[in-house]
Amino acid sequence: MASSLMGCQLPLSLQKILRLSATGCRFSSKAAPKTQVEFEYDGPSMKTTVPGPRSQELTKQLGGIQNVAAVNFFCNYEESRGNYLVDVDGNRMLDVYTQISSIPIGYNHPALHKVITNPSNMSAFVNRPALGILPPESFPDKLTESLLSVAPSGMSRVQTMACGSCSNENAYKAIFIWYRNKERGHNLPSEQELSSCMINKGPGCPELSILSFMGGFHGRTMGCLATTHSKSIHKLDVPTFDWPIAHFPKLQYPLEQFTRENAAEEARCLEEVEDLMVKWRQKGKPVAGIVVEPIQAEGGDNHASADFFRSLRNIARKHGSAFLVDEVQTGGGATGKFWAHEHWGLDDPGDIVSFSKKLLTGGFFHKFEFQADQPYRIFNTWMGDPTKNLFLCEVLDVIRRENLLDEVTRSGKTLLNGLCELQTQFPGVLSRARGQGTFCAIDVCDETTRNKILIAARNKGILLGGCGDRSIRFRPSLVFKEYHVHLFLNIFNDVMTQFK
Repeated sequence: MASSLMGCQLPLSLQKILRLSATGCRFSSKAAPKTQVEFEYDGPSMKTTVPGPRSQELTKQLGGIQNVAAVNFFCNYEESRGNYLVDVDGNRMLDVYTQISSIPIGYNHPALHKVITNPSNMSAFVNRPALGILPPESFPDKLTESLLSVAPSGMSRVQTMACGSCSNENAYKAIFIWYRNKERGHNLPSEQELSSCMINKGPGCPELSILSFMGGFHGRTMGCLATTHSKSIHKLDVPTFDWPIAHFPKLQYPLEQFTRENAAEEARCLEEVEDLMVKWRQKGKPVAGIVVEPIQAEGGDNHASADFFRSLRNIARKHGSAFLVDEVQTGGGATGKFWAHEHWGLDDPGDIVSFSKKLLTGGFFHKFEFQADQPYRIFNTWMGDPTKNLFLCEVLDVIRRENLLDEVTRSGKTLLNGLCELQTQFPGVLSRARGQGTFCAIDVCDETTRNKILIAARNKGILLGGCGDRSIRFRPSLVFKEYHVHLFLNIFNDVMTQFK
């Protein structure tokens, strides 16, 4: 069981740092040449509890227009900088959640401002084309410069989309199209198939399935929702498909103390996957594809070993099923590698890899054989947004120029060590610290206490997020450095003393 980055290894004492000025700003830059000068605040500064009066007023106003039950507070994005999010009441918070893991290089990065102010980019922002039928002249070059430059191993084709849900939704469609073309030997569909699909009947609408895992989250659209199993509120009252669901390993921590138990747990889950593949074929609903997250994020930051994923990949290949790696939340560098599946050490990690969030646009990479065989089969009006590729080019340049993946590895080690020390100090409250890079989490004794900790941290100037039943997840930007980690740990330690 590989454990070097998933659990606590060498806990360090919390390194107390001097509290920085609550009101000042500073300029900071790395020593490396050509590093972008980054404007950032010195630390959190809190003027009210959150949400403050102005946020409450705006929530009431928006509540007259739409559902606001999920709204936390309103933001002043113009004043937000780097790792700090400012709200409309003037509260400045160290953001360790970053819009649900979707801000790659912090707020208002100068490199991204340059994209906006570059006159040659003006047309891309003024005119949003229907990319599937009328793409702009620069589109192939920009895709090559941005997305294809970080393509997963074995994949040279990419289909852009707008968000994570539509990325997975269309990836599922690509899998079904590929599977049926294999079954019919790439012959043209029959007249019966063409007519029956129009009334939602077979053989045109075949009885195929996607295998997913308990705790997984792949989106909220109809097909994706059938493979989402993290919270009942996502699925309640919505019709769905009868598709197979396997258990994802529940590892015990610290990993090095439970090597045998965790190996047995992973073997049990893999055996269940094999059984489900056979059973669903016998039911007449063969598994066309398996979808899995490298780390189950929304479901509670659930990890598995590289050996587990390598075996799962082999099971898909053995049964002639596609293997879809959902990197919507894990992709983009937060684990210390650009793609979390790179930690598996496979030359052929998957058939399709979906993405969004930190990559600013959505979409999926795929092998050539998963290319739709006819126009309009994988299609919508926008098919993404070319302006996001302009931004992504700059983001990737910053990542490379400033060696941010190395920065993430260093910061992540410090963060995980600090979380391990905190769970030692607060054993009745915190447990199971785990992570790869800065993609970390820790469990709280119960959901009520977890939610209280999130609110208390927010009012101290630390913005965090929850996941699963009782976990806190940490999702900082890639420019979250070691001194930000120490600042966070110092404040979070003070927060935790209220719950000792």
